[in-house]
Parts: sequence; C-alpha cells; structure tokens
Amino acid sequence: MNLAMYKPTKTMNGERARNELLSALGEYRSRYPEEGEVVDRVMDFVSREPGCFERSTAEGHITGSAWVVDPSGERILLTHHRKLDKWLQLGGHADGDGNVLRVAVTEAREESGIDDYEAVTDDIFDVDIHPIPARGSDAGHLHFDVRYALRAGHTDHVVSDESHDLAWVPIRDLERYTTEDSMLRMARKWLELSASRRT
Repeated sequence: MNLAMYKPTKTMNGERARNELLSALGEYRSRYPEEGEVVDRVMDFVSREPGCFERSTAEGHITGSAWVVDPSGERILLTHHRKLDKWLQLGGHADGDGNVLRVAVTEAREESGIDDYEAVTDDIFDVDIHPIPARGSDAGHLHFDVRYALRAGHTDHVVSDESHDLAWVPIRDLERYTTEDSMLRMARKWLELSASRRT
C-alpha cells in the first residue's frame, strides 16, 4: 500500500477497532506462535479494556511503531529518544485512534519529517510490551506496542523535538546502537523477510 497520500482522517475507535485489532493480532500469533505469551497478553488487554487506545488508561495503552527502512531495505531509521535516552524505532501513542497502522505512519512522519512511506505489508510486523517508568506526574505504565514495517521513499529527514538525533543504521549493524531483544528480533524478521522475497 502506497502511503504517500495516507492522511490521518477521522479516528477509528470503540468496539469495531478493538475487534479489528484482535483479528490482526490473532493472525500475527498464527505466524509467530513462539511469541504467543506476549501476544496473548496484548489480546487480553485489548479484550477487557475499552480504553485501550487512550493514554489516560492507568494500566497502559496501545502504541503504534514503525520499522522504517530506506528505499534499498538495507538500513533502519532510528531515533535517539529524548525522554528514554535510547535508540529506538519511531512510534508513539494511539491517543484514541484504533487504526494502529495509521498511528504508526503519523508518528513516523512527525518524528522524521519524511512524508513518503509505503507499507511493506498491511500485516502486523512485530508486537511488544514494555514498561514505561514513572516520570513527573505520569505514573509507571505499560506500552502495548504494535509495529508495522514501512519503506521510506527517500532518506532526507528532520530531527523533531522528541529526539536527540535520528540515524539511518545498517540493519546488520544494529547491535552497535542497541542490544534490546525486541529491536534485534525485528532485525532478524526483516532479514528473513528480505531473503524470502529474493528467492
């Protein structure tokens, strides 16, 4: 799907959005049964929490992230996150929007200044749950992170206020920037997907 003109419109929320996300998570679980424990936790949260897309939900909330590759598919765009002080994929809060792919695209645009993206697939690319520590008036909570693979149309980017820096990193050199398990898992998935598409 070409996302060059994929503009945020009316948000999708409520029971329909939760059901569509649960369906997509179920399909993802069938592709990656070894990740079943984490996926089941996300599905349980979405099933029982009507406010799962709202950051006001105390337990946590759905976030949308983007594994952004360059046109060659060889490099990943990382942000040196200002608040967390880590190199991470782009992404952020759903803020009530149950269309998590749209959330991922919007966050990628806002954090990189790149407006030209193509979804590698409409399917969920990865799922993770990570704790966010208490900060100021915000209590500690969980991010139930749903991730999508996007290909950027070009590599010119702008560093936003949310980042110390942005960098195009060779995917095979990702460990120079992070040793976080979920990041390395996405790198392995991408390399496997790229290899399968060449054969």
